[in-house]
Amino acid sequence: MAGTMTIKLVFSGGLELLFGNERNQSVIIPSFVPSDNSTHSSPSSSSSTSSSYNDTPSTGETKAADLEYLIYHLRDHLLKERPELFMENGTIRPGILVLINNTDWELEGEGSYQLRNNDEIVFISTLHGG
Repeated sequence: MAGTMTIKLVFSGGLELLFGNERNQSVIIPSFVPSDNSTHSSPSSSSSTSSSYNDTPSTGETKAADLEYLIYHLRDHLLKERPELFMENGTIRPGILVLINNTDWELEGEGSYQLRNNDEIVFISTLHGG
């Protein structure tokens, strides 16, 4: 599908509870997104079948889709509750390990990593109550 990409998502360590208790999901996002990371109002994700994403930004500056945009997209379209447990100060909250295709996101540039079709992004919470 031209202009979009499919991203595979895995949530574990308790994070799946914030995302509808679905551990494995996928999302279709545009290849180019608003530079300010604003997301569109229509959800484009599903755990079983992915719906298409027909909108592309029509005004304003754009950038290649990156992990920073994906984080905002997840917050706005997939997160079911308590966004403060997922994001803090515009990025992933400390205590959440992020893997990009089985590699620590810190080695891949963190939020500036440019997403590619069929990337797998894994979010693992390392914070547990006691």
